Amino acid sequence: GSATNHLNFPCGLFVADNQTVLTTEYMNHRVMQWKNGDTTNGQVVAGGNGQGKGLNQLNGPTDVLIDKEIDSLIICDADNGRVVRWSRRSGTTQGEVLIDNINCYGLAVDEQRNL
Repeated sequence: GSATNHLNFPCGLFVADNQTVLTTEYMNHRVMQWKNGDTTNGQVVAGGNGQGKGLNQLNGPTDVLIDKEIDSLIICDADNGRVVRWSRRSGTTQGEVLIDNINCYGLAVDEQRNL
């Protein structure tokens, strides 16, 4: 389903140090977040504006991680062939393209923050 208490083809999963859980939803074209203790409804933190290539949209996201240094999400936007960054600050409505024209399905960062 598409409600915030349902998932549709979840792919990537990331658990932050504070136990916040993030997952990409391939079929709903969004990233969902659950804060520690909230097990009922998630929050859309990236995408969620339908399938597309706009900076406020995702298309089949497959992985997500948090860059703690700049408090941002790094998202593998697989069907758009790009990696995007979305700020985690309140009021963020779109991301920015970090890497374009890439076949990406998973993400990892080393201790020096190399993607």
